[in-house]
Amino acid sequence: MRRAVVTGLGAVTPLGKNLHDFWAALVNGVSGADLITHFDTEKFKTKFACEVKDYDPLDYFDRKEARKLDLYAQFAMISAHEAFLDAGLDEADLNKDRAGVIWASGIGGIETFKNEIEGYLEAGKTPRFSPFFIPKMISDIAAGHLSMRYGYRGPNYATVSACASSTNAIIDAFNLIRLDMADIFITGGSEAAINEAGVGGFNSMQALSTNNANYKGASRPFDVNRDGFVIGEGGGALILEEYEHAKKRGAKIYAELIGGGMSADAYHLTAPHPEGEGAKLVMRNAMRDAKIDPTELDYINVHGTSTPLGDISETKAIISVFGDHAFNMNISSTKSMTGHLLGAAGAIESIAVIMSIVNGLVPPTINLESLDPEIDQRLNLTPNKVQSRDVKMGMSNTFGFGGHNTSVIFRKFKD
Repeated sequence: MRRAVVTGLGAVTPLGKNLHDFWAALVNGVSGADLITHFDTEKFKTKFACEVKDYDPLDYFDRKEARKLDLYAQFAMISAHEAFLDAGLDEADLNKDRAGVIWASGIGGIETFKNEIEGYLEAGKTPRFSPFFIPKMISDIAAGHLSMRYGYRGPNYATVSACASSTNAIIDAFNLIRLDMADIFITGGSEAAINEAGVGGFNSMQALSTNNANYKGASRPFDVNRDGFVIGEGGGALILEEYEHAKKRGAKIYAELIGGGMSADAYHLTAPHPEGEGAKLVMRNAMRDAKIDPTELDYINVHGTSTPLGDISETKAIISVFGDHAFNMNISSTKSMTGHLLGAAGAIESIAVIMSIVNGLVPPTINLESLDPEIDQRLNLTPNKVQSRDVKMGMSNTFGFGGHNTSVIFRKFKD
């Protein structure tokens, strides 16, 4: 099958609104958590989140366009445009019939949905809804907007698998390139669920940290005192391109995508399998697809949400799959800094893996002060400080409610 390489990257995150700022904050161990500004949290158990800082849509869109785009779609447009420019794409050189968009969101336009329902109730249940309500709210609309902006007429759709959504999008783009159904994709994901409904819903599940006294340190994967994840927002975009297509136009190549795996826990609505059965299977599937031996992997950017059950389950799965090599790899959870971007997590964390390969640096797991005794002490969880390493090959894991599991493997590019 044909090869697929990454030729462009874009990011809008709680750590920075572009790739450079995002990566600089990651390697410096910066927390993106702060008190919520999107709404009044007085009555909420959790009063903090990882918001995109100092964001004004009018810095990117005119007022009329901004009104037509939910925040999640705005993040999609911004991150994708950075990736498009980063890839140095000349539209005259593209066959747009073979250029596509696969974009993910786990939730989609929840802010738009909330606002429209509130307006309906405030108007005394008079059915006055914006004509943009449905087009702003649906989870596939970001992919549609992106295709229209760039004129890409190839495969165009959204993937939805909770927090595994954007990794599923990347895998689908990868497979369609390999199968000669397209030459280039804008792919990734975005999410914007920091509002009353999003925070209230996750609070009711007891999924979010309530460490309001130390919100900067609340996202603490693997730490014995972790008490849930910190919700984040933003978007991450990759330009994924067939190798010969990229070579012909002289594109710079960040890394090669060599394998993708998918599996299901088939176990519980929200909890992971306690022994990580789905996580084991998805990592093995990704390595089988990549045709690599487990000992070739240098780094895993884990799902690592800072939940009591999930962190233990995932580390058990890694030891089961990799054996003694698990103790030779670097492992880190960048969610300790970004928070959990839900459906956008896989894209942002894939970018972190790619940048690790390019720069020879593994971003840390911050806030790791006292390792949970149920987690093997021999694992190198890259605690608190960046570590130098020649990362020839890295994996990103993302797992979603419903038992959806995805893994992707990137390799240092070589002809």
